[in-house]
Amino acid sequence: MALLIVGLILFLGIHSIRIVADPLRTRLVDSMGLWGFKGLYSLVALLGLVLIVIGYGQARLDPTWLYHPPPFLRHLNMLLMLLVFPALLAAYFPGRIQNLLKHPMLIGVKAWALAHLLVNGTLAGVLLFGGFLAWAVADRISVKRRSGPGTAPQLPKTGLNDVIVILGGLGLYAAFAFWLHPILFGVAVVR
Repeated sequence: MALLIVGLILFLGIHSIRIVADPLRTRLVDSMGLWGFKGLYSLVALLGLVLIVIGYGQARLDPTWLYHPPPFLRHLNMLLMLLVFPALLAAYFPGRIQNLLKHPMLIGVKAWALAHLLVNGTLAGVLLFGGFLAWAVADRISVKRRSGPGTAPQLPKTGLNDVIVILGGLGLYAAFAFWLHPILFGVAVVR
């Protein structure tokens, strides 16, 4: 469990630098250069992600149950997950969907985390998915208060991007539901 917690602190911590210490981020970029900062950021995030994966995997071997979700929540989970992949793609493919969602990456993370909280009643699950949900809510509040540009340049806005978001998102959903989730995480989604 310790590896999971350290991983969450590193991963969510580095992703929270604009939330809690934007002036520090600016100083680091100024002193290290943009690419030096991005390199450090990426290394810390990658280390955190690796520790999360290892820690969560270890915690699943001997779970501490906080609640046992009723089986019908699996259907609500799958419904919420329908939003996740199109939202994630909408963050990178500007169009009407991106405009509608305003911050599609955060919408996707919140939907993913909430969906997984519904069906994972272990302490490790609550820490992992609850941590990501809390972070996404805090970041969304923080984004409202920030001024100036916060995203990298993107593709031009076109109607084709909305088609890519919907079809690509649904394709990714199907790939994860029927094939990738059991392979990557050892949990069958569709039984």
